[in-house]
Amino acid sequence: MALFEARELHLRFGDRVVLENVSLAFKAGKLSGIMGPNGAGKTTCFNVLTGRYKPNRGRVLLEGHDITGRPPQEIARLGVARSFQLMTLFDEFSVFENIAVALPATRARGYDPIGQAYADPALTWDVQQILESAGLAGRADDPAKALPYGARRALEIGVALACKPKLLFLDEPTAGLGSDGRARLADLVRKLKGTLTIVIIEHDMEFLFSLADEISVIHWGQVIARGTPAELKANPWVGASNLGRLN
Repeated sequence: MALFEARELHLRFGDRVVLENVSLAFKAGKLSGIMGPNGAGKTTCFNVLTGRYKPNRGRVLLEGHDITGRPPQEIARLGVARSFQLMTLFDEFSVFENIAVALPATRARGYDPIGQAYADPALTWDVQQILESAGLAGRADDPAKALPYGARRALEIGVALACKPKLLFLDEPTAGLGSDGRARLADLVRKLKGTLTIVIIEHDMEFLFSLADEISVIHWGQVIARGTPAELKANPWVGASNLGRLN
């Protein structure tokens, strides 16, 4: 059984059909990709999967349990974390504080959670482990706003990891990154691969094909192809489209 599934999702905004009978399945411990051209429905699909939009029809399942239409905060508490195309960091906080405030144990403490995180060796150790995983171990005291763009992307992933997710959704993580930034991000994702289930929406085929175990192609709000990177490179439709530029 897949860790996370979407079954025949359908969504329309007024007269416009945005998603039509979209079915997806993400296996535990695997890295899955979703790709497609701009306006294909990729981010809208993510928003349905993570509770920001409720589908008109279809179901979303986490570990076999129906979570369709539940609010994003509830889905996050069940173990689903995500990043965004536009980053959502606390710019005035330090790197350490951005991670600390996202830890469930910190949020549960209520009053002055960050101050308590600094004072608690166990929480401090948790933060340091996450910073190590995100490649930010030497930048704990840096203000988030002072980080270069690529490091901010890594911090956003670290904040998502702090939520202790079973599944991590990354929405266009290479957006705005140069070649060096993409390479560093790819190294980070490779390090995380296998430690949790990861799903990446990405327009950068080279980045996604180098990392994913399986990729679904969304176009016109539908899944029009699915397979391993090698299978998609050999797919005649993908090869004949702009998506086939890696062939």
